[in-house]
Amino acid sequence: MLLRLLTFPVLGPLEGITWIGEQILDRANAELDDRENLQKRLLSLQLAFDLGDLSEEEFEAQEEELLLAIQALEDEENREYL
Repeated sequence: MLLRLLTFPVLGPLEGITWIGEQILDRANAELDDRENLQKRLLSLQLAFDLGDLSEEEFEAQEEELLLAIQALEDEENREYL
């Protein structure tokens, strides 16, 4: 404990920077998972419709929303590569 207190002025800022880096990495990974999550939600939506839990109108509205979100992610990815 005493060693930690003595080294805090030097290691404290480094630990803070490391924490910030980990937060940025976590956020980047979450964004990469967005597309996969949207596709999973689309499959879940299809299953709910097939089981009769959703009307055709509800299904079509939610499906369109998810497909537009997937398309927006793909468009964003394409713009980044150009």
